[in-house]
Amino acid sequence: MALRAMENDPKLSLRGAATTYKVSPMTLSARRDGRPLRRDIPANSRKLTDLEEETIVRYIVELCARVFHPRLSYVEDMANRLLRERDTPPVGKR
Repeated sequence: MALRAMENDPKLSLRGAATTYKVSPMTLSARRDGRPLRRDIPANSRKLTDLEEETIVRYIVELCARVFHPRLSYVEDMANRLLRERDTPPVGKR
């Protein structure tokens, strides 16, 4: 809303808009410059691609549908098998 207010009123300063809408001036400046939110940026420490994660989730859902609930160690093994194909280190504790 603060960005729209700044677009509609050219006299409204960044600090004025931040104060009016109770947001951080730094955050407002970042959004105005087009920087994405941190939550929208993928983590640097991800080992699996979106497709690999989706594949594991589908497999888990399929196992659950067959009344075979996989343990965490099974899921870890699935992830490590996928990572071995790419010569990537295995997943850690987290």
